[in-house]
Order: sequence, then C-alpha cells, then structure tokens
Amino acid sequence: MNQAAVTSNLDSEMELLRFTTAGSVDDGKSTLIGRLMYDTKTIFEDQLEAVERVSRNRGDGHVDLALLTDGLRAEREQGITIDVAYRYFATPKRKFIIADTPGHIQYTRNMVTGASTANLAIILVDARKGVVEQTCRHSFIASLLRIQHVVVCVNKMDLVEWSQEVFDRIVKDYKDFASRLDIPQMTFIPISALLGDNVVEKSTNMPWYQGSTLLYNLESVYIGSDANHVDARFPVQWVIRPHSQEWHDFRGYSGRVAGGVFKPGDEVVALPSGFEAKIKTVQTADGQVEEAFHPMSVTITLDRELISAVAICLVKARNQPHVSQEVDCMLCWFSEKKPLTQGAKYIVRHTTREVKAVVRELQYKVDVNTLHKEEGVSELKLNEIGRVHLRVSAPLFYDSYRRNRITGSLILVDPFTNETVAAGMIR
Repeated sequence: MNQAAVTSNLDSEMELLRFTTAGSVDDGKSTLIGRLMYDTKTIFEDQLEAVERVSRNRGDGHVDLALLTDGLRAEREQGITIDVAYRYFATPKRKFIIADTPGHIQYTRNMVTGASTANLAIILVDARKGVVEQTCRHSFIASLLRIQHVVVCVNKMDLVEWSQEVFDRIVKDYKDFASRLDIPQMTFIPISALLGDNVVEKSTNMPWYQGSTLLYNLESVYIGSDANHVDARFPVQWVIRPHSQEWHDFRGYSGRVAGGVFKPGDEVVALPSGFEAKIKTVQTADGQVEEAFHPMSVTITLDRELISAVAICLVKARNQPHVSQEVDCMLCWFSEKKPLTQGAKYIVRHTTREVKAVVRELQYKVDVNTLHKEEGVSELKLNEIGRVHLRVSAPLFYDSYRRNRITGSLILVDPFTNETVAAGMIR
C-alpha cells in the first residue's frame, strides 16, 4: 500500500486530537481549557451553576472557568493544578482529549505522563513575565517526547494593554531558545483566556494580529503524518486459541499496530524466533478488513503455526527493528523514595514485553533550562532527566523514539514495590 493511500485512510479515521497544556504556575492553563469548553458549549448547565456558585463564595469578580478543570479539592482550595486532569470536548470538525498538566517544577513527571500520547502541546506564557524557567522546561519535554506541533499562547494580553511589542519580544525570545530543540511546527497566538480573545472567537482588541484563533488551529492541524506508516510493527499481546471443535484449527495473534501497514498476503517475520509466514486474514471486532495500521487493534492469522509464546512481534522481513540487550535511552525519573544509581536493578516494560534490567551507566543529566549536559553525575533524582545505558535480561525489539513513539518507549518498574519509577525514550 502506498503512502498516499495510508494517509487517505488516516484522514478518515483521525478525528481525535490529543493535546496537552503546559506552562508556569498561574499562567492560565486551567482557565484556557475552561474557556474552550465554555465557548464551544460543551459543559452542562449544572456544571456552570456550580462554578458560578464557587466563584461567588470565593469573592471572585468573575466566573472562574479554571474550576471546570481543577477537579481535586486541594487544587480548588489552593488555586493551582497539582495533577494531570483529562478533559474531553468536541466541535463539528474534531474530537479532543486534553491533558491539563501541572506547572510546578516538582510535578515535571506529571507533565511527562500527560504529554506522552499528545499530538500537540499548548505552552502558555504570561505576557507580563515572558519566557521563564518552566517555559523552557516544558518546551524541552515536548521536544524530548517528539510532539510534532507546539502552539505558544501568549496569555493575559489584556494586562499588557494588548501590546504587539510585548508579543513580538516574547516570540523572539522563545524562538531563540527553541532553535536548540527539535520542534517541527511552532505557532504563536496572543490571547486572553479570561476574556476569550483569540481562543474561540477572533479578538477585536488586537487588530495587528492577522493569524487564526486557537480553536481553528486545533481543528485544522494536520496530524495524519505524525505516525510511522513505513516500519511495520505489530507487538503481540495475546495468542488466541479457542478450545472448541468449531475453532480447533484457529490461531490468531492479537494486538495493536504500532507502525506500518499489515494486509492479507504480506510476508512477515515473527521475532524473536525468526520464523517466516504469510498473513491469511486481518480481523477486527467488526469482521475482516483489507488492511491494518496504527492505532488499530486487530487479530492477525497466518498461513502456518508459529511459536505459542505471547511476547513476539510481527515485522516485515526487509524492515526489522533493532534487536539488542543493550539499550541507550533518555529517562525522566519519577520516584520520590530513592534516586536512580549505577548498578540498580529494575523491570523494563516495553510494548508487550517485560524483562529484568540493570543500570550499566548514567552518562549525564540535562539541565532543562540551559540544555547543558552535566557529566560525571552519580544519581538521577525526582523529575530529573538523563541519559542512561541499560542491560536487559532478554533482547528487546525496538526502534529509536524519534522514529516510533511506541516501539521506542519504555518504563522502569521497581521489582519490590511495583512502582513505576521512570519513563524512557530509546535513542
């Protein structure tokens, strides 16, 4: 199947956009999401009445739309976001899942979690403060997580008298920093989340801005080419072998397509055995289909019986992933209890596999504000990001994270507490 055909199919399926919001404390992330939901008429009347009541009780001079997303009691009382809050809304053109992530530096791990599946990141900048430490931190994480589209919203323009000079200076400062990052598409929009300017409706207070509104950008951004349509990867989650007379000869391999395209007649290789076979059928819950591609969940049947182990990966013979017990990755450390150190042992979960691992080397950690590499470090603490070399007990079948976000990602788990202690992007 050619690239154009794959893209055409994705166009018809990709009506869902996942995006994350990030920024420094009190930049207005929750207010912006509340404004999007309010102006697109996707909140219930009782929700709005509750928000109005709480706003009156707190003595606010306006309806605090941030309360629509600040769901935890601690967040409501403190007026901050401390957890990843997922919200959903829709327009006639697209459905959206929003991950509202914390601005505090101590919640960097939450930002990584919320942004890990995002197609787009909205980074808010307070027009009065400009580019600050957390702006740089969140932009680096967005780049590290291979988020292809970043929208920089310069918020609170009403508090700087709608100044084009202020907006232009912030755009320049941000571009100077982002030039060292890998962000393919950047868009800059001056907004007031509180008043609604350039969020859903075009602002009349900034006639000098000729660009589109935030909602128009979210509805129109093209994400069909974000997934890897070239490298065929199918990590098998389960081997289906019904114990019935009717289906006695059925063996299906079920999972979610991580990349490329699979269709009947394709010759595939099963890793780690290396056995070759040809695809007989590709099936979904609705029946057989002519092809499968990311992010479809399917069952594949083959023209010959392979090994019965679950932890296999179907790939194309001439396009195989890396197979190695040595893994080099960038890690964001999640654990508050103890840091990562050389020689420590963990469990690695990668696609459908789970293997033991030992930290062979901590090569450096990154100062995410300056992007400086600090070498010679002995540990990685909570929310720190560094380059780590792992040795795993059995070969992993992986691509670089840059090439495939699914086969290029992993998590580390403490074998004693079962706590997820790190998220990793394979280099």
